[in-house]
Amino acid sequence: MPNVTISLPEPLRDFVDQQMTSRGFGNVSEYFRTLLREAQEKERETRLEELLLEGLNSGEDIPLDGKFWKDLRAEALEMIEKRKTRRRRK
Repeated sequence: MPNVTISLPEPLRDFVDQQMTSRGFGNVSEYFRTLLREAQEKERETRLEELLLEGLNSGEDIPLDGKFWKDLRAEALEMIEKRKTRRRRK
């Protein structure tokens, strides 16, 4: 794996050390890889929201009937469960 070297002022290095200890990382690389994965996930979620809004604004109206709300609730509960699972792995 290629290496990346970064320079940090002392207060940031102290913060990284504190995060490594409190969050259970074995080394600095693990900590930064986790930060980058979280940033990637946030970017994906932002892009998905943009696409959803684009879709909502470009298509025909969606009937807001009982089936719609039932399906939406089921989808939201599924998303919540997936996030809980991801957090447990960390």
